[in-house]
Amino acid sequence: MNEAVLALDPDARTVPYMLSGGTDAKSFARLGIRCFGFSPLRLPPDLDFTALFHGVDERVPIDALRFGTDVLTHFLTHC
Repeated sequence: MNEAVLALDPDARTVPYMLSGGTDAKSFARLGIRCFGFSPLRLPPDLDFTALFHGVDERVPIDALRFGTDVLTHFLTHC
């Protein structure tokens, strides 16, 4: 995952974090499958993302989504 991010943004720093919330991971865990969430976004440094997260008019910049899609595509085609 880190390599996929760095392939598209060599200056990026990936950091692990834990986020509470509902996922399908528990269903896969019952089958013995380990799951990892991976939601790469490249956000502008001046964006107050926490103000937009689960708030009124929640949104993510389109360029951030494009970057995330490119990273996920790279990851899936090169893993």
